[in-house]
Amino acid sequence: MEYKICSQCIMDTTVQDIKFDEEGVCNYCKLHDELERRYPLDDKTQQTLENIVDEIKKVGEGKKYDSILGVSGGTDSTYCLYVAKKLGLRPLAVHFDNGWNSEIAVRNIQNTTSKLDVDLQTYVVDWDEFKDLQIAFLKASTPDTEIVTDIAIKSTLYRVAAEEGIRYIINGVSFRTEGKVPPLWSHGDGRYIESVYKEFGPNHKLKSFPNFMMKDLIYYGFIKKIKFIRLLYYVDYNKEDVVKLLKKELDWESYGHKHYESVFTRFFQSYILPKKFNIDKRKVHYSALVRSGQIIRKDALAKMKDPPIDEEHAREDKEYVMKKLELSEKQWDEIMSLPKKTFLDYPTYYPTIKKLKTPLKLFYRFLSPSVPPILYHMDSQ
Repeated sequence: MEYKICSQCIMDTTVQDIKFDEEGVCNYCKLHDELERRYPLDDKTQQTLENIVDEIKKVGEGKKYDSILGVSGGTDSTYCLYVAKKLGLRPLAVHFDNGWNSEIAVRNIQNTTSKLDVDLQTYVVDWDEFKDLQIAFLKASTPDTEIVTDIAIKSTLYRVAAEEGIRYIINGVSFRTEGKVPPLWSHGDGRYIESVYKEFGPNHKLKSFPNFMMKDLIYYGFIKKIKFIRLLYYVDYNKEDVVKLLKKELDWESYGHKHYESVFTRFFQSYILPKKFNIDKRKVHYSALVRSGQIIRKDALAKMKDPPIDEEHAREDKEYVMKKLELSEKQWDEIMSLPKKTFLDYPTYYPTIKKLKTPLKLFYRFLSPSVPPILYHMDSQ
């Protein structure tokens, strides 16, 4: 395919499913425009936000906490917790520790929860099994290794909410600063995780990993009636201003690019994805900031000329990751030279999702009324 780049953002033909209209505008810009129409920041936004907060408070009356909020030490979850507290909510902060936290992330979580007077529960994964699962996904040779953590976080949040009798999980996602990751770059579901581990894992069956299957979605949604709320959809969220605020109010420390609060994520996104899959997720994030007017397109293109990480840090991260995963140089080279695949090469819920697209959209709308069906991860194809 002839190389082409969007005339509005910086998404280009390295994205397999990208489409352009007659003016050269990509489908991801069209999605952003649709979300802006659904969730505008106008004179009615504050009232909408107040209604959501009032509902959370009402349902949570008489309980120690009225909501669950996952924290990673990153910008989005930290600011979301800050906003939740300013709105008078009583969230329980939950952190999923997968063994890859940077020192900065740990300090950010401690400082934030302490200064905001928020209780924190940390759940530490069984490292040996989690390590085997990450290696299994590296051997599966798809760009989806990070969904192992994503699914575990989702499952943990739902489980804690159910245990605490809490009906609302607050999430720090913002389409204005994050954008939409292309489906073939990142797909995640519980069956996918099981199938990859069955083929490449040493024990072939997961024992303690907090997976999230279709039955779990039904149980937590219909039986427990737990809903996700994307709070930052209703907040004027300027990344640069927020970083300054968090540094001033919470002694928050910057860690570089998005999701680099995790050592493995930093290495995976800055080294493995570009080197093996020709994927640079900065295109997604910078494009979102361009669409929301937080940076200009010219500056985003200039930023893309810099490597995701400098050679020295890449070398240090590679050595650290190999040592922690107990992989030799030979094993690592074998993994990096494996033929590229996608989630379509493995058993997943994707065929079921395609067949049940309409009822699943209605179901997801029930679970998370503040999010349009088009954004749901399992329905993103």
